[in-house]
Amino acid sequence: MIKVGMMIAERYEIIEKIGTGGMSDVYRAKDHKLNRFVAVKVLKQEFSENTDFVSKFRTEAQAAAGLMHPNIVNVYDVGEESGFHYIVMELVEGITLKKYIEKKARLSVKEAVSIAIQVAMGIESAHNNHIIHRDIKPQNIIISKEGKVKVTDFGIAKAATSNTITSNVMGSVHYTSPEQVRGGFSDEKSDIYSLGITLFEMLTGRVPFNGDTTVAVAIKHIQEPMPSPREFVPEIPISVEQITLKCTQKSPDKRYQSAPELIEDLKRSLISPDEDFVKIDDSPASGATKTFSNEELASIKSRSHKRDQFEASMATGKMKGASHKATPEDKAQYEEPAYEETYDDQYEDDYQEEEQYQDDYQYEEEYKEAPRPKKQSSSKSSSKNRSQSRPASKSSSSSRSPKKKSSKEDDYDPKVEAITTILVVIAAVIIGCIMLVVAVKALGINFDFFGSKPKKTVTASDNSVSSDGSGQTGQAQGYQSGTVTVPSVIGIGKAEAVAQIEGSALKVEYEYANSDSVEKDKIINQKPEAGAKVAIDTTVVITISIGEQIEQIDMPDLSGLTKDQVKEALSVAGFTVEDSNFTEEYSDSVDEGKVISQKPTKGMKVNTSSDVSIVLSKGMEPGTFALSNYTVNAPGDYTAGTAANITLIGKDGSNQGSIDTTLPYTVNKGGMYMIPSGTLVVTYTSTDGSPKTTNIPVNFTREAE
Repeated sequence: MIKVGMMIAERYEIIEKIGTGGMSDVYRAKDHKLNRFVAVKVLKQEFSENTDFVSKFRTEAQAAAGLMHPNIVNVYDVGEESGFHYIVMELVEGITLKKYIEKKARLSVKEAVSIAIQVAMGIESAHNNHIIHRDIKPQNIIISKEGKVKVTDFGIAKAATSNTITSNVMGSVHYTSPEQVRGGFSDEKSDIYSLGITLFEMLTGRVPFNGDTTVAVAIKHIQEPMPSPREFVPEIPISVEQITLKCTQKSPDKRYQSAPELIEDLKRSLISPDEDFVKIDDSPASGATKTFSNEELASIKSRSHKRDQFEASMATGKMKGASHKATPEDKAQYEEPAYEETYDDQYEDDYQEEEQYQDDYQYEEEYKEAPRPKKQSSSKSSSKNRSQSRPASKSSSSSRSPKKKSSKEDDYDPKVEAITTILVVIAAVIIGCIMLVVAVKALGINFDFFGSKPKKTVTASDNSVSSDGSGQTGQAQGYQSGTVTVPSVIGIGKAEAVAQIEGSALKVEYEYANSDSVEKDKIINQKPEAGAKVAIDTTVVITISIGEQIEQIDMPDLSGLTKDQVKEALSVAGFTVEDSNFTEEYSDSVDEGKVISQKPTKGMKVNTSSDVSIVLSKGMEPGTFALSNYTVNAPGDYTAGTAANITLIGKDGSNQGSIDTTLPYTVNKGGMYMIPSGTLVVTYTSTDGSPKTTNIPVNFTREAE
């Protein structure tokens, strides 16, 4: 059983339990080898004996351990200790995106886009390593205290090239892609769909599809058209609306084909939010509503029912039938959906506890909650609003009005798809040739087909991660000539200020200063000032308040004092000290009841409101001591070959033994109970023939029990 204070792998000291999930517990621990705090995820005992679950648990670590990126929660180590299987991960103290959205009702456009860019960068790194997350959702995205966005919980992630993976993962139903609902193949574009749903929720404060059951929600992902976020928040820019809709196209082929493509458009939307530059394939196949045959509907319900059964068994801490040999049907139930669905909310449990982030973020004070927008009840007004918020060229009756079609449309027959694609490409080429010249002139782009790169070409490869490895929203390459407006961040908290600045394609640096008027951890000043027009990637320096300036004093020296003496000394200095400020431990060198150590240390400049920690001695821990292989060398005036006497006197004055010998001589003496030190008294004959005595202080070592 894992206990506080336990050492794992002679390296990780368990400090406290910080969360629990369906299959594992998570502990805060200290890595003594690298002197850092980490999170240790331990598989619950009831699952440790099941080889299939252990395999899934280790697969998560092996998949995630290969991913090293600022926007991914890193995995450091994996192992097994006394029958417990564990993963050592980066400790990220912060708040889940889900909780953040709930606290703010909905996010500003710049903040939502900034977060989406960082999530996409993390996903891009995973995709480059052939890892598909399969469960992107706000609960699996953490915002650290520093404002860094990190994707976590690769419990569903598998190597995309693996020959052993199955593809019937349901994921989390509100964010799952249509192909996952159907039990089809999942790839990079499935993660992009889920990120699109997450972006929709950040912008509107709600998910696009809701229902009374998981089956109802799952079917809506395929049958119902994706609503525009502007139906709920009309002020959302056209570019951000179109990015959201492109991410969430029913057909994977109509979405962004890679994370870099998505990142490019997200960055461009920060510079030109009202520009209609997002290209969505409006061919009929992309927007047609899908219907199900009875067989397909039964299949979806079956998968969802199996997952619900597993969740119910997990709630009781037992897995029904875990001991019998799994049939193919069982494997469909628990190898994929069961493991991932119970595991996916773990980080929400682990990191959203109020005491870990509430004081640091102070969201309620920093943000005046906007009322959650209501959807227009009239179908006529809703239709009118949609037509006003989207260009006519983007509207399509086929993408907005449900039409009953054959269920075979869901199968995406490769041959039919190939023929359709060829016809669409031919038509697009003809139209494109006509429009290309007009578009080039309108955008002012000059092409040099025989020389250098086009002057204003935007390519996916231009959107690389910044060279400093920060993973934050950086320079949108390809728009280097553009300017952005510096946001106003004075008076708000550090985390929100960082999100707004980086969401504007700018960098940020910090300075700290005292302030009598600005609350601690909020922004006092900024350079450049708000509203200034600056180049992309310009550094904004913000000054953060460290609170009112308080006169500091030198921390007194408490070493060797008793508990009562410490209280008196600190009280005189202006400190308030309680019994809770004291702890005790054994010491071989400090007498019982006296101070071993103190924090802050003596002489340090401190406020009288500072926390004080005092360690008192419990005295010597019972045990025996030894003096081993200690050589007494001959003094310079020793007469060689003459007799000398060596007597060992313990710290308590006891005689621990004596011997007549010649010098030099090696002393070995053990079994000295509760005597940690002593003195060697050496008597010898000097070169002038007179007797002399010298005393040698010695410290003993504790003998192993």
